[in-house]
Amino acid sequence: MRKQTVFNELPNDPVLLLSVINTKLRDYYADLDALCDDLQIDRELLTEKLGSIDYEYEEKRNQFV
Repeated sequence: MRKQTVFNELPNDPVLLLSVINTKLRDYYADLDALCDDLQIDRELLTEKLGSIDYEYEEKRNQFV
């Protein structure tokens, strides 16, 4: 089953999306893969979208910085 490329129920604005994703990573998920699997988000698309505002996932911190 292919993961969704549209982020249902997540903000479209990258800055708001950043806040939501980092909060979810901090509070609920051990890493980005777990978040993407659970929410059925395409990891590559998510990292591209947040990369558009110069944020990258830092595994050690488990957040986009």
